[in-house]
Amino acid sequence: MKKNMFISKNNMLKQKKLYMFLLFFSIVAIISGILFYFIISDADKGNAKELIDNFFISVNKNEKLNYTSSLLNSLTNNISFNLIIWLLGISIIGFPIIILLLFLKCFVLGFSISTIIAKYGFKGILNAFLYIFPHQLISIIILVLLSFYALSFCIKLFRHLFLKEIINFREAMRKYLKILALVLVSNIILSLYETYIATYLIRLLS
Repeated sequence: MKKNMFISKNNMLKQKKLYMFLLFFSIVAIISGILFYFIISDADKGNAKELIDNFFISVNKNEKLNYTSSLLNSLTNNISFNLIIWLLGISIIGFPIIILLLFLKCFVLGFSISTIIAKYGFKGILNAFLYIFPHQLISIIILVLLSFYALSFCIKLFRHLFLKEIINFREAMRKYLKILALVLVSNIILSLYETYIATYLIRLLS
C-alpha cells in the first residue's frame, strides 16, 4: 500500500516537472521569436512587415475578406497541427518532434508580435494585443496541454517496451482520445472567434 502511494506520488511529481518544463519552454520560444526579429537582415524584416501589413489590410477591407475561406483555413491549420502532435504521442520517436513543433509554434507567435509592433509603432501594441488575445494565447495553452499528454503517452510506451512496465492501454487510450476530442472542440471555437470576432475587433479599433 505504502509502495503504491509512493509510486503514485513520484509519478505526480514527474508529471508536474514535465508540465512546468513545457510552460517554461514555451515562454522561452516566444521570447526567442521576439528577439529573432532584431537579428535578421533588413530585407527579411521588410518581407515580414509586408506579410503582416497584407494581413491587416485584408482584415480592414471588409469586402475582400472571405469569411468561409478564412474559417476553413483556420480550422485546417489548427486541427491538422494538433492532430499531428496527438498522433506523434502514439510513438516513441515522436518525443523530440513534439517538443520541436511546440517550439516552432511559440517562436512564430513571438516573431509575429515583434513584427507587428515594429511595423505599426505604438499603435502596433494594440494590434498585437488584438492579434494574440485571447485566441492565440488560449491556443498556446491548449497546445502545451496537448503536448504534455502526448509526451506522457510516449513515456508510457517507452516504459512498457523497454522497462516492461504493465500498462492498461485501453484506459490510457480512452483518456488520450478524450483529450483529442476536447482539443478539437476548442480548435473549432477558437477558429470561429478568430474568423468572426477577432477580425471585427481589429477592424473596429484600427
